[in-house]
Amino acid sequence: MASHHHEHSPAEKRALLLRLRKISGQLAAVERMIEADRDCPEVLMQVVSARKALKSFAQVVIHQHTHQCIDGASDPKDSRRKLHELLTVLERYIE
Repeated sequence: MASHHHEHSPAEKRALLLRLRKISGQLAAVERMIEADRDCPEVLMQVVSARKALKSFAQVVIHQHTHQCIDGASDPKDSRRKLHELLTVLERYIE
């Protein structure tokens, strides 16, 4: 897959990094729960929460890519290429 550079605005970057830090915190909480022998339903609830947060993060990245990289492509051929790249990744994402 071809690589292209995408620069996020400072506000986008802050928002994405904040989301990732929250997800990292949720995963660290799962680790602590396992170490503390917490009940499986409690651990699974934390996993569900982290999974939803990661899904939400992916949706934001997909939205940004669609609007900034595909819609903002320099020409129709470039736009089609970027759309094809996104669809290839999404096929793996939904497996």
